[in-house]
Amino acid sequence: MAHLTKRFIDSLVYSKVAPAREAHWDERLRGFGVRVYPNGEKSYVFSYRHQGRKRLIALGRTTELTLEQARDMALSHKVRLRQEDTDPMLERERALLGDTIAELCTAYLDRYAKVRKRSWRLDVQRIEKYLLPEWGTLKAAALKRTDVAALHRRVGAAHPYAANRIVELVSKMFELARLWGIVEEDHPNPGRRIEAFREVKRERWVTAEEMPRLGQAIQAEPNVFVRAAICLYLLTGVRKSELLKARWRDIDWNRAEWTLPETKNGRPHVVPLSRPALDLLERLPRDPANPYVFQGALAGRPLVNISKPWQRIRVAAGIPDVRLHDLRRTVGSMLAQNNHSLHLIGRVLNHQDTASTLVYARFGQDHVRAALEDHSQGYCEHLVLPSPMNFGPRVTEPGRKARYASHRPRTGRARRSRLATQSKSRPNTRDQRAATFRKPAQKQCR
Repeated sequence: MAHLTKRFIDSLVYSKVAPAREAHWDERLRGFGVRVYPNGEKSYVFSYRHQGRKRLIALGRTTELTLEQARDMALSHKVRLRQEDTDPMLERERALLGDTIAELCTAYLDRYAKVRKRSWRLDVQRIEKYLLPEWGTLKAAALKRTDVAALHRRVGAAHPYAANRIVELVSKMFELARLWGIVEEDHPNPGRRIEAFREVKRERWVTAEEMPRLGQAIQAEPNVFVRAAICLYLLTGVRKSELLKARWRDIDWNRAEWTLPETKNGRPHVVPLSRPALDLLERLPRDPANPYVFQGALAGRPLVNISKPWQRIRVAAGIPDVRLHDLRRTVGSMLAQNNHSLHLIGRVLNHQDTASTLVYARFGQDHVRAALEDHSQGYCEHLVLPSPMNFGPRVTEPGRKARYASHRPRTGRARRSRLATQSKSRPNTRDQRAATFRKPAQKQCR
């Protein structure tokens, strides 16, 4: 340890017996020193301990900084280390490298999505398709709202719903980034205050006229497990992911119940099985080595995807616009049309709030029509429906729009003739006028 001066630093040379990077420390400022490298270069360094770890940070080359500038930097780091318990090396690494969007996405998936979301695979698809190709190497702190808005517009030109989900994903990631210290707590969230595209709730379900065709198309499907899965979908209204993961051990034959241990809202759900549902399950082939109700192509695994079979079925049924989830809407709408309460429908479909159930109540309009028919019958005896106005035959003149014959402009002679005829037929006495303007007989509703 020596008193560092410019002359002393200039006289330093690399010693072969010393380590690959030898250091000379200042006796005036503890931790401040000069490191000499084998190639002859020299740098000012500052050595310290933070939370029990020994750290060393390079301040700069001796050819770029003066001795006093380097000593002031070391002193500043030392003061902040004592007063704020801030690691200068960590701040340097974060400033130089930072956490990129790719690292933020990895942290989001590992620490949040895979732990808390059953639909985390959808987040993986959006991240790999949109976020990483666009901003993978960009620092998280450098992402701006204008960047997110530009991606939102570009994706929304063809897929507005997907664009809205991307913005929601970015917003959630940066909320967690502030919580995890990846960005500063006051860092603005680039996913906020972006106007979403308008979304219209889907209102498609299988009507009573379409159901027979759908039944025939299901029976024509060669895979017995696909046939059974879609039929049970319509009989129970459970979600597709819950349906395909059904295990034989979850079915209580004595109580005629099917227990779903994992559902979308995170709570177990018990589904009562009707007699047709029980008959369907009893006729299914069972493999002792496969615990799943709907067996897949791989041994011991469930049926994973029924999108392709459903594509064949809906085309054969003449309903190519009906999606798999619309079958769940069909169950809700049928229950609503059969005058079941919203509370009961919500329990059948395992909804947490009634807002989701209200959507299904709007699907069927037959009960609304019947209610209005009953309502209007009570007024038919008292209402007088006006007769349609008789404008006479339509007349089309060359180069002009069609008009009614009674709307033709009258000439002076025709007008005088009409007035004379009216004056002759005009009633003169009070009784004649009363008889002329007496109300016509009321017409009854038919």
